[in-house]
Amino acid sequence: MAIVVRPATVFEDVATMVGPKRPDADVCWCLSYRIPSKENVALKGPARGERVAALMEQGPIGVLAYDGDEVVGWAAVAPRRETTFANSRTIPHVGGADADVWAVWCIRVRPGHRGRGISHPLLQGAVEFARSRGAAAIEGYPVDNQGAKVDLTMAYVGTRALFEKVGFQKVSDTTSVLNGFPRVLMRRELR
Repeated sequence: MAIVVRPATVFEDVATMVGPKRPDADVCWCLSYRIPSKENVALKGPARGERVAALMEQGPIGVLAYDGDEVVGWAAVAPRRETTFANSRTIPHVGGADADVWAVWCIRVRPGHRGRGISHPLLQGAVEFARSRGAAAIEGYPVDNQGAKVDLTMAYVGTRALFEKVGFQKVSDTTSVLNGFPRVLMRRELR
């Protein structure tokens, strides 16, 4: 398995990773932290995918992992100031100019490809993407599950262990809890 991670520039591949099976379904499309809450709640069905397509016209909105020509993974990554984490009441800010801090908040591997270690190069690809865009640091907000099983529907934030394996360090607790597990602020300095 030679996983290659590239900027997310192909809409169909992003749709494969985060879009619905039915066009009228109200799935996340990985917009929950990317756009204001009021807009996120108002967007329904196909309008969600159209919003993602519009965002992609401005540039890549994350990274995709490929096994050969097949898309197998997704990570959402963007400057923190462009996400709802910029104003979060549960995720603190810790040092660094907001303009230079990026966030990675969604890591997804396709069914049938999980358990093969794809999330590691995928997260590393998100780090490299942020670095290539001038980020001084990158943050993630995974659960600190201490090895306990995390429900797959909530596993998208990643685990503390995953982030540690890719060179992130815990810098703060948060008041956010997901699936019964506390979320921690993990950070990797890039300069």
